[in-house]
Order: sequence, then structure tokens, then C-alpha cells
Amino acid sequence: MSTTVGLWALAADPIDKIPAPHIEYTQLSPTLIVLGAALIGVLVEAFVPRKARYYAQVFLTVAALASAFAAVVALAAGGYGTAKAHVAAMGAIAVDGPALFLQGTILLASVVAVFTFAERRLDPEAHGNRVDSFAAQAASVPGSDSEKAAVKAGFATTEVFPLMLFAVSGMLIFPAADDLLTLFVALEVFSLPLYLLCALARRQRLMSQEAAVKYFLLGAFSSAFLLFGIALVYGYAGSVSYSVIADVVDGTVQKIDPALAGTMGNDALLLIGGALILMGLLFKVGAVPFHMWTPDVYQGAPTPVTGFMAAATKVAAFGALLRLLYVVLPGLRWDWRPVMWGVAIVTMLAGAVIAITQTDVKRLLAYSSIAHAGFILAGVIATSKEGVSSVLFYLAAYSFVTIGAFAVVTLVRDAGGEATHLSKWAGLGRRSPLTAAVFAVFLLAFAGIPLTSGFAGKFAVFKAAAEGGAGALVVVGVISSAIAAFFYIRVIVLMFFSEPKADGPTVAVPSFLTMTTIAVGVAVTVVLGVAPQYFLELAGHASTFVR
Repeated sequence: MSTTVGLWALAADPIDKIPAPHIEYTQLSPTLIVLGAALIGVLVEAFVPRKARYYAQVFLTVAALASAFAAVVALAAGGYGTAKAHVAAMGAIAVDGPALFLQGTILLASVVAVFTFAERRLDPEAHGNRVDSFAAQAASVPGSDSEKAAVKAGFATTEVFPLMLFAVSGMLIFPAADDLLTLFVALEVFSLPLYLLCALARRQRLMSQEAAVKYFLLGAFSSAFLLFGIALVYGYAGSVSYSVIADVVDGTVQKIDPALAGTMGNDALLLIGGALILMGLLFKVGAVPFHMWTPDVYQGAPTPVTGFMAAATKVAAFGALLRLLYVVLPGLRWDWRPVMWGVAIVTMLAGAVIAITQTDVKRLLAYSSIAHAGFILAGVIATSKEGVSSVLFYLAAYSFVTIGAFAVVTLVRDAGGEATHLSKWAGLGRRSPLTAAVFAVFLLAFAGIPLTSGFAGKFAVFKAAAEGGAGALVVVGVISSAIAAFFYIRVIVLMFFSEPKADGPTVAVPSFLTMTTIAVGVAVTVVLGVAPQYFLELAGHASTFVR
């Protein structure tokens, strides 16, 4: 009887309520706007008539990305990039200079990329309906009767717009994540939509689906490495929070969890776990030896998706890599710097050398992106404030050049769709001087020729690396740039100094959407090349991580 009374007494005692999470919604507004629009986009697919979906989705996507960028600018103007920088959402997400700068870059690049997604004038009309770059009905088997019926009915896969918004929302969180679990969740949120988008090409659907499967399988491996690394680092530090892990690495931690006392401080867990997390991030960056997916996926995916992925994914992944190395593992600098030296050297040289052998424009740009990942790693290795600002500037410059270059690739067409084989680009400068000239500007920017954004970016990262004691790396970078310049200029020579073939491709006349994308790309390339100082200073102001 007494036992029963005791239990009733215990049940009647007041217990502490579970505290409600404290979320700073205003400071997380850029991500929340994009995520909310993605959810509305799913509802649009369900409830809006098929004829009106395309216009509704394009308007919703552009409005959401523009609103999110306005929110980033408002936060930066409110001092959240400098004096008010702090960790929000109960320690999950950092609101600081690098996070806001990278989020702004991702959003601007995404706005420009949306216009290539929405382009419907490049392919000839099918059964009286304008068509875009995406499969009429993604679920149908390539070449099947259901696919032919979907094309005849004028169906369009407008789901690409909410998928893109989900990917962007993950990319916004990825460089701002301040604990390892948030990092992993953000990685999956932006990777899964990209796997789907890669499989949706209207033409060459089998190659597109093959690219998606390769990307998915290798991406799953990289996610597994990252997650295993997170588990090991948690065992080492007793926390997934960046600041706590950094304190344990530095030896300044105050409180030890009794359950983890046996493993905390075990350096083997830290070194192996840190290496596995780095592998996961280097995969997303496209650094050698984790680059195998890049050429196949770039070639097989719909070209608008390739441009978006090549630009935005790199920005997000390098942001996460910077935060990991500068906030979590500065105490391990002497351990990770030699490894990153090796990765950067191999990435620069392999990207430049293998690109020479390519005969497909998209594969050439893929290996070019691998070489650029190596150049950016030189700035990461600088381990200084100048290193961070140079990487931020390079990412901003590179993303617009990349989207612009892939937008030009969508214009050159023959009977089978995009003519990406280099031999078909011979004499393009005589058939369409303006298109060839614009592509030449982008190639010169990739090569790092003065008065382009590529030169300003390379100069910034190489200067930071040299000042950070990585002079030998700069020498390798300059040699790699010279090798890379060869194949960029080879394409320019092919376009302007070769005879056009009689059965060569034509240059499609795009709508104002793709024209806007290309014009913005050229404008950013020239402005950042001729007058980079303001933007370098902006990146300099945004280069301090919050701890």
C-alpha cells in the first residue's frame, strides 16, 4: 500500500517542463523563404492546372530567390556579418560574414540559373507546344509509348523548380552549419534534388539517367564517409558542436561527459574522423581523387542543371570546408595542411592535363572545374583572413562565369539537340560571331587572362597562399594555369580560325531569359576583372568566422 502511495506522490510532483527551442526566425529568413517557396511549389504541382503551372513555378521561384537575397542584404546591413555575428538556432547555424556572403552568392547564381531552366525557345516546337530542356514525363521509360504520348500532349516537368528550391535551401544551410549533424542534414537536403534533376534531360535520356545513377551511388558513398567521420569525431569530443570540438582539440574544454570519458581526447578518433569528414566535403568540391563523378555527371545532366550544379554546389561546399578547417580544426593545422597541399597540387595538375584530351565541351568544362577547385584550395591552405576573403571572391566570380558558359553551350544545336562535340564548334565564329565572342570571354576568364574576373580571383588566392607560406603551391598553380590556358585558347582558335562545316550546327535564338543569363555572366566577368577592388573589400569585410 505504501509503495502505491509513494508512486502516486511521485506522479503528483511537478516536473520541469521541456524547454521550447529558441529559433531566431528573422536571422534564418533567407533559408526559410526558399524552403517555404519550395513547399508551395509542391502544392502548385498538385492543385494548379497543367497549362498554368510553368508560369506559376517560374514566378514563384524567381520571387522566392530574390526575396531571400533581399533578406541576406538586410541582415548584412543590420550588422549580422560583423558586430552582431553569432550562432543562431540553439547552436545549429552561424550567422556571420562568410555565411551571408556565400548565401548571397548562391542566391544570385540561382536566380541567373533559373532563367536557363525556364528557357523554352531553343528546341523546335513539338506538336505545337514549346519545350524546355527537361523530359516531358520523367517517370516514363525512355522511348516508350507513354513518353511519346506525354510529348504529344505537351506535358512539361515543372517539378524541376521546387526541386531546385529544395536544393538551394540545403546549399544555404551547408556553409552556415555550426554543428556536424546540421552539416549532414544540409548535405542530404541539397544532394537528393540534384540526383533527380540530373536524370531529367529531354534528349539523350539514357545518358542522363546513367549520370544520375553514378552521381547518386558515389554521393551515397561520400555521405557515408561523412557520417562515419561525424560519429568518430563525436566519440572524440563528446559533442557535434563546432565550438565544443574546437575546444577539445585545443585542450580548453571544461566539462567531460562521463559516458564518453573513455574515448574523449583519443587522437586516433579525431584524425580518422576529421579525414573522413574532409573526404565527404572534397567529393562535393570535385577535388582529386574524389572527382570521378564530375565529367560523367556534367556531360549527362541537362545543361541548365549542369551550370547550376557546377556553380552553386562549389560555393556551398567550399563554404562548409572553410568553416570546418578554420573554426573546428585550426588546432590541427599542422596535420591537415600537408594533406591539403597534396590534394590541391594533384587537383590542379590533373584537371588541367586531362582537360587537354577532351573532345566534348561539357567534359572539358568539367575538368576545368576540377582544376579551379585546386586553385581555390590554394586560398583555403593560406589559413589567414586574406585566404578566406580571396576564396569568397573567387567563388563569386567563378559561379557567374560557369553559369554563363553552360548557357552558351545550350545554344549550339544540331538535329540531335545540343552539339557538344568540339569538332562541331569549328568555324562557329564565322556562323555566329556574337555567340563565339561571348564564349571566348568566358574561356579567357577561366584561363585567368588580365581584365577578366578569373585573373582577379587567381591573383587573390595565389597572393594569399604565398603570404601564408605556400609559395611552392603558387608555382604549381601558375604552371597548371598555363597548361589550362592551352586548351581554352585551342577552343577559341577552333571557333574563329577553322572553316565551318557545311552540315555544322546552328545557333538557336534564345528568349530574353537565356540572353539575361549570358549578359549577366559577361557583365560580372568584365566588372570583376576591370574593377575588382570594391568586391575584394566586401569579401574582406565578410571573412571573419564566428566562434
